[in-house]
Amino acid sequence: MNFAFAQSKTPLIPINKKDVIEMLDPPGAAALNIMLSALSSFKVLRKSEQASIANTTSLVKIKVLPFIALEESTRIALEDYWDQLKPSQRQLFVDYIEHSLIKDYVGMLYSYKEMDYVEIALQKNVLRKDNKALVKLEIKPNAGAKPSLITLKMIRNDRWKIYDVVFSGVSVVKNYSSQFNSHIKRKGLDSLIKKTIERLNKK
Repeated sequence: MNFAFAQSKTPLIPINKKDVIEMLDPPGAAALNIMLSALSSFKVLRKSEQASIANTTSLVKIKVLPFIALEESTRIALEDYWDQLKPSQRQLFVDYIEHSLIKDYVGMLYSYKEMDYVEIALQKNVLRKDNKALVKLEIKPNAGAKPSLITLKMIRNDRWKIYDVVFSGVSVVKNYSSQFNSHIKRKGLDSLIKKTIERLNKK
């Protein structure tokens, strides 16, 4: 299906649907929408004194998790070991990353102690290559706060999703990668699989 746009006295110019979606859904706009939705919803919870761990976890599952490229995050975290895993084992680690990311995002939201208003600014020069992008956001959760910088690493398949977050100078995916690699080097991949199963059973 094609879309067509026209100006007066100008012939119709067919534009591919993919190009139209790309114009309407750039990575910077997607990143802003994701973070603004999550922070604004958390602000409402705080204001109504309903920002419990359970409610904040539910918020992350609804407002953030659908926009996370979980398999891409897991593949990068496991690096060279990804290809050695069976589909069921890959899904095991995807489930673990999902569970861990929810806790990380809840912690990130709780790091904003006061939220009398939320201001998010997109830094210029979004880096882009093929279907990946690097987006930097400055976030002020209240009037007197110093802006904090969050870098979102994004990938686009059907839409832009986040596959890594750098917050306070720490990459979430690199942190998981370090944990996995350290365990594998000490005890092997099979041991990591067993430990991951145990962790998921305890959640």
